[in-house]
Amino acid sequence: MQGAETGLVRRAIETNDPLPGTRGFAGELAANEGKSPKLVRDVLGRYPIFSETDDPTTWSYDPRDLDDPNPVPAGFARTDDGDEQLWELPNPPIFEDEDKAVGAVCEAVEDSLADISSDNLAVAFSGGVDSAVVASAFDCPLYVAGFPDSHDVEAARTAAEAMNREVQVVELTHEDIERAVPEVARAIDRTNAMDVQIALPLYLTAERAREDGYDRLAVGQGADELFGGYEKVARADHRVEAETVRGAARETISTLPEQLARDVLTLRSAGVEPVAPLLSDRVVRTALRLPGKMLVSEDGVRKWAFRESARAFVPTSVANRGKKAVQYGSLVARELDRLARQAGYKRRMDDHVTKYVRSRLEAV
Repeated sequence: MQGAETGLVRRAIETNDPLPGTRGFAGELAANEGKSPKLVRDVLGRYPIFSETDDPTTWSYDPRDLDDPNPVPAGFARTDDGDEQLWELPNPPIFEDEDKAVGAVCEAVEDSLADISSDNLAVAFSGGVDSAVVASAFDCPLYVAGFPDSHDVEAARTAAEAMNREVQVVELTHEDIERAVPEVARAIDRTNAMDVQIALPLYLTAERAREDGYDRLAVGQGADELFGGYEKVARADHRVEAETVRGAARETISTLPEQLARDVLTLRSAGVEPVAPLLSDRVVRTALRLPGKMLVSEDGVRKWAFRESARAFVPTSVANRGKKAVQYGSLVARELDRLARQAGYKRRMDDHVTKYVRSRLEAV
């Protein structure tokens, strides 16, 4: 069982506790009373696990080990008899008092950070508030990947300076992207442009950290989903079904299992184990208690409660920072588009970057 002891997972099933105090888990749960073994995955899917589509008894944490990998859904158990939902996200009472809410977020984040060893640890550092809060807890190297003129490289440098830290820049080249495309696509078992664009800078960051001797990489994943970091949540617009900010945030949280499978597989394929402090059960449970006005303030500040709590960890200038999506902030999306066009996949073609990714996978 990855991420938690088997006994704790059994108790979580018996007590119907979706957030039993872990940072996620997945694995095989031995049979009880003659029943077949179960493959289980935590409610947020923080650890991916797969089985053969036609044989649930053949499974792996890596889809590359299987002929036809089928992911176990988050919060489910898989047996010979099919998939059974074990947990769903709770809907706890919301905070009424802003000070208590910010204090609770601060305590939850602080406890989660304190629970993590810094041994052989590096931090993926974009210069945004999420990765900066994570970096504040560890005296270890910070890495950012991007093309030389990218937003993320500049943001990471200025944030590190404000925190009296240094950041190591992984300067990307077209050769890096071209080489890594098939490696990433194979690792995540996906070829769509968006997933590959997001995974590439993460992969190349992790690869450099591994070359430098680190086998664990701390990331800030989860904060945008948990704390209302997206424009579509702030607006509760046509991109979500919900009509309220809080509803839109919960809807966005439900997308985490798919995203985290991509990110975890990317990092592991580069030789490091991901560490995601902002996705601990205590942080998740606290975030679920935030009302809409503490996710997005009345004057439109996204991740309001998280930013307020972040002032305990990072300078105000960093706590207030916005952030570009990694595929744009690193300029990977732009340069992958350029490589696709140079290879003959023009923009007038439907989904031309995905076609380029598939061609690179087939060529290797």
